[in-house]
Amino acid sequence: MMDSRDANATHCPGPTAFSRRRMLKIGASGLLPGLTLPRFLQLQATAGTGSTPRAKSCIFLFLQGGPSTIDMWDLKPDAPVEVRGPYKPISTKVPGTFVGEHCHRTAKIADKMTMLRTHSHNDNGHTTGCHYLFTGQRAAFADGANSRVPVNDLYPSVGSVVSRELGPRGGVPPYINVPHPLTAGGPGFYGAEHAPFVIESDPVQPDFEVKDLLPDAKLGDIRNRRRQELLRAIQPEGNRVGAAGTMSTYYEKARGLISSPTARLAFDLSKENDKTRDAYGRTSLGQCSLLARRLVASGCRFVGVDHGSWDTHFTCFPSLEKELIPHADMAFSALVSDLADRGMLDETLVVMMGEMGRTPRVNAQAGRDHWSMAQTVLFAGGGIVPGKVIGATDKNGTQPTADPVSIQDILRTIFHLMGIDSDKTYYTPLGRPVPVVSGGRIIDSLLGA
Repeated sequence: MMDSRDANATHCPGPTAFSRRRMLKIGASGLLPGLTLPRFLQLQATAGTGSTPRAKSCIFLFLQGGPSTIDMWDLKPDAPVEVRGPYKPISTKVPGTFVGEHCHRTAKIADKMTMLRTHSHNDNGHTTGCHYLFTGQRAAFADGANSRVPVNDLYPSVGSVVSRELGPRGGVPPYINVPHPLTAGGPGFYGAEHAPFVIESDPVQPDFEVKDLLPDAKLGDIRNRRRQELLRAIQPEGNRVGAAGTMSTYYEKARGLISSPTARLAFDLSKENDKTRDAYGRTSLGQCSLLARRLVASGCRFVGVDHGSWDTHFTCFPSLEKELIPHADMAFSALVSDLADRGMLDETLVVMMGEMGRTPRVNAQAGRDHWSMAQTVLFAGGGIVPGKVIGATDKNGTQPTADPVSIQDILRTIFHLMGIDSDKTYYTPLGRPVPVVSGGRIIDSLLGA
């Protein structure tokens, strides 16, 4: 099985495309006279994609179930009432740009974000749609006892790709999920080393703490050390395969967290004052977003925040206006503003979206059903050009009027901003080549190109 971190393993470089390994060899051989350390580091940083990474981290706010973006970011006030719904458009800080009336906080920071209104794909399933979104691959199927069930454990998720390509930075894991695992957010064939650290505790709870982050005081240092020595004796490093090897990887990651003061501090929301916590909203999405800011400040590369209950098939408008939209509006606007105030927005990419949108037409149960053909995605920071609206949908919000943006396009753009080569290819245990992203294009309009 081939498994290389070197992009040149699967495709030839152009005249300026150097792998990091090749740059090290060339630099050491003296073939680049006058190469200063700053210049060498710059070449090393740009070796993967040919451009300097703009984002050090990404916070992905996932509105699971499918947000009704036609009621939030892409209103159709001139459409029939069964399409437009009850909400009115309001002006934003960007002249000529409008959002729904319940997104009034986000309207005030429209100059710091960009709305992409033409995301479109054709998978209307929750599980399969999540798999497609996070891996860029269609879900494979196996025959279950009573039905065909998706097999979601082969392909790595976007967070696992970031973990593998960029590695850890600081004292926290490179890839974290909160408050529970993202659907299809696992490492696939990349292995346990690149699985997310899952907090599995909701920071909105008064007694929030990260389980097992502190060592067991009853054991003491000596007993802990002896246990680790015994484990190493039973399974020496380099001989860790199968389930035992996977568990060893998890144990090592856990020990690293327990021994890291940086990690304990990053997860400690009590260090935030009440004013800041109130600004994010005392909700699951709000406090998870605040925790995500703390985590990227401590070095985390990719934080996936999962927020459910967006699958609004029945009487959707009361829950949209009282809970769902205000929670998302508050969390996103506070996160972007907070990152900007701290000088972190330029190096932190924020993305908010679901696996699909909702039907333009309100159904007989006063709800909206699954609709993957049109969804608005919000971007902020990390090198994107703010204050824009990219693309448009037709008069009823049914589909993009032109240039639909695919899941592969979004993933490729995220990786580009983070300095990751989307064309790099790895091999599955059976020898199948799998590129980081299969197809797609960088969304140039999002970058100002």
